[in-house]
Amino acid sequence: MKNIIFVALIALFAFNCKQKTEAEIKTVEIASNSTNKVNPDATFAKAEFTVEGMTCMMGCAKTIENKLTKMDGVKSAKVDFDKKLAMVEYDVATVTPENLTTTVTNVSDSYSVSDMKTVDNFSSKKDCDPDCKKACCANKTEAEQTACGVDCKKACCAEKA
Repeated sequence: MKNIIFVALIALFAFNCKQKTEAEIKTVEIASNSTNKVNPDATFAKAEFTVEGMTCMMGCAKTIENKLTKMDGVKSAKVDFDKKLAMVEYDVATVTPENLTTTVTNVSDSYSVSDMKTVDNFSSKKDCDPDCKKACCANKTEAEQTACGVDCKKACCAEKA
């Protein structure tokens, strides 16, 4: 009986293994459920605003980003979790800043929008050390830091001047 089972298993493995080593290629069609409509001839504006209440990058920031992106008239949306900053490019005839605020706050009661402003270009500045003298003049005495801070070439010092 053992021999019959052994032979059956060997035959099963021998005839079930594929002899081809080529990769199997499958074509998958992705249904587009997006109802986002953007007029290519529209006048677009760029808005930046702070989103408070986010606790994680994937769950919070990405969810808000996806909701904003799916709005009719929104060309693009990016939410930066680290900076708590949302950047949205939208059709001014279709979307208003109030619509953007409503969309974010409807995702969850814990999210709030502040500092809404229309900009020409999105912020790309890096965060600097709040103590600019320390950022520019690390490993120096306090007197050297004071002198160094005046001549600092870092962007954060230029903005404070």
